[in-house]
Amino acid sequence: MPDKLTTERQNLIETDQESRLTRRSIRSFVIRNGRVTAAQQDALERLMPSYGLDFSDQIINPDLAFGRPAPLWLDIGFGNGDTLLHVAKQRPETNVLGIEVHSAGIGHALMGIESNQLSNIRVIQHDAMEVLGDMMPDGSVERILLFFPDPWPKKRHHKRRIVQKDFIDAVCRVLSPGGLLHCATDWADYANWMLELLDTDHRLKNLAGQGKTSERPQWRPETRFEKRGQRLGHEVSDLIFQRMP
Repeated sequence: MPDKLTTERQNLIETDQESRLTRRSIRSFVIRNGRVTAAQQDALERLMPSYGLDFSDQIINPDLAFGRPAPLWLDIGFGNGDTLLHVAKQRPETNVLGIEVHSAGIGHALMGIESNQLSNIRVIQHDAMEVLGDMMPDGSVERILLFFPDPWPKKRHHKRRIVQKDFIDAVCRVLSPGGLLHCATDWADYANWMLELLDTDHRLKNLAGQGKTSERPQWRPETRFEKRGQRLGHEVSDLIFQRMP
């Protein structure tokens, strides 16, 4: 077992990494230094210069970032990149921006980008709230995907859930009229939390009807988090909201 000094040193490293990924004091993520494989590290070093975007506190031009004008989708907290890669392969006419904080997941996604020869993906390693708030132009995004975010199940941690009023404000600013916010979770309490916040916002329309969740669209692949939740007996909820004009 690690000694107390080793644990404290590890905690300091993780806190420093979090500080470099966000300026916010209340964070919706925690960095845990899981093992980055040699292949993932190689992908990070070789491919981030081509597919990675640096965080900026200035609004960017997404068309320039991708080298072409195209509809823009955001995949927030893309994990190991399964959905990110699936969307990019199935929709080559769409630019897909993935936002993730964990290096192992980004490395895994980069390996998939290379093996599938995908040119319509860019990734940012930073806090999604700051990317939305600082980098994305008004009305620039056609769809935002938020699949299986950390549910922070303990009541004292609910303030760390990403779906809060400020997140919804940022989403409504960057979504184009008619654009979609698509969330999925396998925690019933978090689904109810999202519904309560999203259903009461006049800028958004619940496509399933007030207080209801949607069926999983056929295009959405099952993620490993989803499959794990199903093995534990958790019911998966999809929530799809449209930005009103």
